[in-house]
Amino acid sequence: MSETTEPNVGTFTLTGPLTTAPAEPVEVPDHAEWPLPNGFAWVFPADDNTTGGLVRPVIMADGFSLGRSELDKTYQGLESDYEFISELRRRGRDVILLGFEERSASILDNAEAAKAAIMRAIAEQIGDARLVVGGFSMGGIVTRYALAEMEARSMDHRTALYFSYDSPHRGASIPIGVQAFSHFIPFPNDFARQMDSPAARQMLWRHYDKDTKKIGVAPERTEFLDALNEVGGWPMIPHKIAVANGRADGIGLPDVPPGEVALRIDRIYPGTTFYTQAQGDDVTAAYLNRRWPKAEETVPTSGFPEVDGAPGGTLHTYKILADAMKRFGATVDLRHEEVCFVPSVSAVAIRDVETQKDLYTPIDELDPVESELDECFCSPTTTAHTAITEELCTWLMDRLPN
Repeated sequence: MSETTEPNVGTFTLTGPLTTAPAEPVEVPDHAEWPLPNGFAWVFPADDNTTGGLVRPVIMADGFSLGRSELDKTYQGLESDYEFISELRRRGRDVILLGFEERSASILDNAEAAKAAIMRAIAEQIGDARLVVGGFSMGGIVTRYALAEMEARSMDHRTALYFSYDSPHRGASIPIGVQAFSHFIPFPNDFARQMDSPAARQMLWRHYDKDTKKIGVAPERTEFLDALNEVGGWPMIPHKIAVANGRADGIGLPDVPPGEVALRIDRIYPGTTFYTQAQGDDVTAAYLNRRWPKAEETVPTSGFPEVDGAPGGTLHTYKILADAMKRFGATVDLRHEEVCFVPSVSAVAIRDVETQKDLYTPIDELDPVESELDECFCSPTTTAHTAITEELCTWLMDRLPN
């Protein structure tokens, strides 16, 4: 470490199960690859498909991270805890994994890859079975926009079913203090690039601006929501379904109470402390400190709900951060490894996330027609964001069109 600066600890990114190499690697079978505008796709025919073309295509889009999609990791994540791709292929579905050249690029840019994948699938299809199109996390938002835009332009997407898997339809949450810390590191770094990327600005319900240090709705999110509304908000032709990794009963993360220390760092960035999000005005979300070049910053929030402990798909945000700091010699006091990333109400598009009441709404007590989707299903227990579980996958597969 230099004697004049803190180390560049921002060599990591926040990732979920589908973008992390599994403990036990899964062999990826032979597959065709399609080059696409702003992306590419891997094609896995159904077990009983001997036609040489596609018969019943299912397009599944990758989610948010930094850099080019690593579809080998995506495939392995979809086959590790529950063999989702294998079961789809056993059920006679041709699986098309859609990746992006830059996962953190604008959702509108990556929608070009989705539209191209849909048109390529139609062109290579044998028979008249209608498509299934959707995605995981951001991938569900990308395909939602792509299908809606195709309809707005009178393009026949031939899609019978749209699905999303823990996608942030009403916004996602990364703790404000964590966002601020990415820019507090006195070097350009991957973590800051991820937090300030177009996709992050479009998806996060609240964003920390590195230049003004203000917290609010990013202009890119407003522009994206306007663009989405201009194409109707949702595709209207396909049946629309969604699954959420969070619970439906309004019970959040009981081990993540508001206003507590989540992580404290020492030796490097000494005394830097992150707190679980609490309600109220001028609430300290984080205290940031560095020795060289000397600086300190208190990051306050006002009017926030208790979003870190809300019902939803979780991300090991503080564990990822703590592990990165330890690699550079820090000592850490890690008290809360994970927090809510995609609230359940957001994943099933039934409430916004701005208020405590809406965020903790018991979804299972609401009339299903209040959702913007035709059908939705929440995990019986809290699970990690985009974790592939038998309950969620079986519910989804049981709704595939015949």
